[in-house]
Amino acid sequence: MAKEVVKKINLQIPAGKATPAPPVGTVLGPAGINLGEFCTKFNDATKDKMGDIIPVDIFLYDDRSYDFVLKTPPAAFLIKKYAKVQKGSAKGSKEVVATLSKEDLRKIAETKMPDLNAYDIESAMKIIAGTAVNMGINIEE
Repeated sequence: MAKEVVKKINLQIPAGKATPAPPVGTVLGPAGINLGEFCTKFNDATKDKMGDIIPVDIFLYDDRSYDFVLKTPPAAFLIKKYAKVQKGSAKGSKEVVATLSKEDLRKIAETKMPDLNAYDIESAMKIIAGTAVNMGINIEE
């Protein structure tokens, strides 16, 4: 018989830096997850992506065991990283704060491809470009 998922928890944690302290501990502690074990597993799985924010889906089963699935970093995080800005525009596309090259856009799209609803890299690039423009970051033609 398959295990039944009792709860699904979504978190965004810096790669390799999960600790039992808040916010991780305050979310996972009440769920009955062994914090030290989770932090060790997460940090080992993400040590090659240091500096990135990694979304993680945690599935808690009825026998108090759990699994977690790592996702790709958020598109906005990757766009800010490649554009070398701290934050996007407060006024959206009306105020330009940086510019991304087509090559950078392609790299971001290739990174995000597993989590995007796109069949090819061109469609993924359009999705990422839309996010970038809404953040006030232009795309070089």
